Amino acid sequence: MTVSGKRILLIISGGIAAYKSLDLIRRLRERGASVTPVMTRAAQEFVTPLAVGALAAAHVFTDLFSRTDEQDVGHIRLARDHDLIVVAPATADLMAKIANGLADDLASAVLLARRIPLLVAPAMNPAMWDNAATRRNVATLRADGVHFIGPMAGEMAESGEAGLGRMAEPLEIVAAIAALLDDQPKPLMGKRAIVTSGPTHEPIDPVRYIANRSSGRQGHAIAAALAKLGADVTLVSGPVTIPDPKGVTVIHVERAAEMLAAVTAALPADLAIMVAAVADWRVAEESDRKIKKKPGESAPTLVMAENPDILKTIGHHEQRPRLVIGFAAETNDVLANARVKLDKKGADYIVANDVSPETGIMGGTRNSVKIVSREGVEPWPDMDKDAVAQKLAAFAAEKLNG
Repeated sequence: MTVSGKRILLIISGGIAAYKSLDLIRRLRERGASVTPVMTRAAQEFVTPLAVGALAAAHVFTDLFSRTDEQDVGHIRLARDHDLIVVAPATADLMAKIANGLADDLASAVLLARRIPLLVAPAMNPAMWDNAATRRNVATLRADGVHFIGPMAGEMAESGEAGLGRMAEPLEIVAAIAALLDDQPKPLMGKRAIVTSGPTHEPIDPVRYIANRSSGRQGHAIAAALAKLGADVTLVSGPVTIPDPKGVTVIHVERAAEMLAAVTAALPADLAIMVAAVADWRVAEESDRKIKKKPGESAPTLVMAENPDILKTIGHHEQRPRLVIGFAAETNDVLANARVKLDKKGADYIVANDVSPETGIMGGTRNSVKIVSREGVEPWPDMDKDAVAQKLAAFAAEKLNG
C-alpha cells in the first residue's frame, strides 16, 4: 500500500493536536503524496498558515469568501479535485457540523460538497468524546460512510487527563490513508468492525493478577486483515507486548469490565470478532496492598466473582452486529464445547481451536482452527496466525456481502 501520487486535501481544525498536522504533511510528502491544506479560523490559533504552507509547498486555503480562491467556486473544486479528504485533528465541533450538514465556513462547506472518501482523526478531551451528543454524531458519520482513525487512549496535552481522545499519530494516519487508497478490492469498505484481542488482567493486589498466556497475535492480525479489506476497525486490546496494528483504532484495557465497556461503546457495528481470552473470574475484593506471607498462617483464601461475558453480551445486544464471530480456546472436547458456546453466546460462528500445552498455539505463531456453525464444521489447515487472519477476514466479507 502506498500514497505515492495521491492528492490529499487536509483539513486542519482547532485544537492543540493541530501541531501534529505539520508532521503529517511531512510524512505524506516524503512518501510522494501532494497535500492541499485547508485551515479553520480556530486552527490558525494553534499553527500558522505560513508553517503549514511551507511544509506542504502549497497554498493554504482559509476563507470561504476569498475573492481569489472563490472566483471559480473554489470550495466545490477543493471538494472534488482530490483522492481523499482527511480531517486531522477533527474537533467535536467540526464533526457535529459534518454530521448535521452545516456549512458556515470553508472547511464545512468543502465537506458538505464532497464526493470523495473522508477520513477523520478525532482529537478532544475524553469527556467530550464520551458525551452523548458526540457519540450520536459519530454514529451518524459512520452510518454515512465516513472513516475514522482513532481517537487513541493517552494523556491529554492541555489538561493532563488520561482517557480516550488523543489524536492518532501521523504515521498511524498515513497507514489509514494508504489502506483507504489501496487499489486492491475492498469488500469491507464502509463496514464497521470490532475486534477484541489478548488477555485480561484481573488484579488480586497491586502486584499480582489473574491472567492467561494469550499473546494477542491472532486478534491483532485479524484487526489488520479486516482493515486491509477496507473495514473501519476498532481493536480493544488487553495487555500485550506486541505493537498495535496500523490503520486501526486501538483501545487498550486491562480488566474484563473495561473491555466490555469499550466494546459496547464502539457499537453500532456490522461485524464483531471476539478473539480475546477474557478471564472468566476475578477476585471479589481486590486488596489495596500487597498480600504478605505470615509465618504459621495458611495461604489466603481468594473469593472469586464471575466476570461479564463479553461475547454473550454482544451476541444478545439490542445493537447486535449483523455478524458475530467468537473464539473458543479449549483443551478438551473442543467441538462439543464450541457448539455449546455457539448457542449460549448468540454467535453466528465460533472459531474453535485446541490450545492444549502440546499444541503450542497459546502464545505461539501458528494456529489450527475449525469454523463451527449451526450447519456444521469447516476444518481449516494448520497455518500461521497471519494466514488465519486473512482467511477469516475474507470469510467475514463473504458472509456480510452475501
